[in-house]
Amino acid sequence: MPHLVGGHIDAVQQRWQAYRVDGTFDLFVEFTLALNSLAEQLSRLRLPGLVRQCESLENAALALFGDPSTHPLAEQSALALDQRISPLLGAILTAHHAAIDAEKRLNETIISASIGTPEWIRPRTVWMVVELNNRWARGLREQLSFYGFRVVESGWDDELPQREPPFAIIFVPHDEQVSEGQLALIKRARTCCPATQLFYVGVPRELDVMVTLMRAGIDVTVLREEQAANLLSRILDFIQTREQESFKVLVVEDSRVAVAQIQRALSQNNIHCEVITDPSGLLATLEAYRPDLVLMDMYMPHCNGVEATRVLRQLPAYQSLPIVYLSSETDIGLQVEALRLGGDQFLTKPFNPVVLAATLKTTIERHREMRRCSQNDGLTGLLTHTASKARLDSMLAALPPDGKLCVVMLDIDHFKSVNDNYGHPVGDQVIRSLAWLLKGRLRGNDLIGRYGGEEFVLALKDVGPDEAWVVIDRIRGDFAKLPHAHDGGALRASFSAGIASFPEYRGSSELINMADTALLEAKRSGRNRVERADDLSQRKPAAANGREEIVPTLARGFAY
Repeated sequence: MPHLVGGHIDAVQQRWQAYRVDGTFDLFVEFTLALNSLAEQLSRLRLPGLVRQCESLENAALALFGDPSTHPLAEQSALALDQRISPLLGAILTAHHAAIDAEKRLNETIISASIGTPEWIRPRTVWMVVELNNRWARGLREQLSFYGFRVVESGWDDELPQREPPFAIIFVPHDEQVSEGQLALIKRARTCCPATQLFYVGVPRELDVMVTLMRAGIDVTVLREEQAANLLSRILDFIQTREQESFKVLVVEDSRVAVAQIQRALSQNNIHCEVITDPSGLLATLEAYRPDLVLMDMYMPHCNGVEATRVLRQLPAYQSLPIVYLSSETDIGLQVEALRLGGDQFLTKPFNPVVLAATLKTTIERHREMRRCSQNDGLTGLLTHTASKARLDSMLAALPPDGKLCVVMLDIDHFKSVNDNYGHPVGDQVIRSLAWLLKGRLRGNDLIGRYGGEEFVLALKDVGPDEAWVVIDRIRGDFAKLPHAHDGGALRASFSAGIASFPEYRGSSELINMADTALLEAKRSGRNRVERADDLSQRKPAAANGREEIVPTLARGFAY
């Protein structure tokens, strides 16, 4: 959150103050666009309580949007907005400063391994509201603690802890009924912790109950029949942050007046756009610009927007590219036909600039979310092999000349023996447990991918090999202690790892290959250890006949 919302807060304040001085319609448009941009940024940072407040204020502003003749607003309406803006921005600033302080503390802990073995991340705090002696909650607390969370418990009749707002609050009811007292406590938690994720565990499969809880402030409801593992997976998913991506829109429009209005609306909402007035240049521009979305006019020279869309849908590269029509066409039949022939949305002129920007952004985000789902491994939720390599390429491209980055290859030891002796479901749980441990112990912006089978790839930015070794070796030691339940009791597993660092090695392929070479050395040297590629030159090279030569035949009894 640090450095990510400050500019958005300033934009809202400045545009509202400018409107209060001049009271013009254009300034009010800019204010509502700034609110929309702030809400999206808070959503990207996964701050649900603040998102709700911001969206509520945005809706109130849109209700007063009107047209130039309705501005400036009546003083009573303007004061009503004033009274909502200050508390919202104050709450965001409070969360913002808390995040900056947390980042400072985090930076202080990432120090040279020669000085000690610091914590990689500041432990994330979770509050759990639960009745005493709840065995299910006790098991969940132990799991959360193992995966890097600090758990603070309180009862339903207690006041909420007087501490810094936590990463998450988990409400565990004692029966199926949701009482007024429980709802009141949830509302208080939502008010005092606007940037915190609120989970309610054990909700019955009833729509009315879920809606009531969400209205009180719950972000995620977990059904009664769901396992604790599902809750843990959801909590860990919130740790991973998403890099802010720019929005690129190709505008196909032959009206200069419309182009000027569109460019103004998009630029005010940080959407980059390229404009072509003649659709004959569409294919060449798409290839060069590679937009996230095409905003298409219906009627243009040479061909209309529907014909251009039908052509794009014939080409594999553009079959799923979002296309939004923007036209003065009001015939519903023609609008429906345009959508049937390949369009995703239809907006009419004259357009509301706030609605236009919101439509384009949400359409792009949904398309990106679908693409992200296709890039995530079904068992662990981590990036797939291909997506991991693409993410590593982008991380390397963004590094400054003096930047640092470490790539780590992990492989679970004797994993075939786990599957052979205990079955694939137990093997899957071992893989999931390692994925959860990596999510819990690494930073939100670190790359964590499932490279294939029982092998994982990591990329740690702004980290040298010494620090990376300390972090990965601590995770290795903890994973070796983690029990994995099966019908006959519990087993323990371990992993081996290899580390390669930039700039000693350059390019994703070289980094991965050298990390894998170090991993092979860790396997050859006895497993359950972490090796560094930069140390290998001082040792005898590993066997060159592949991994099978260095992996001995395993006895049926799995050693753990």
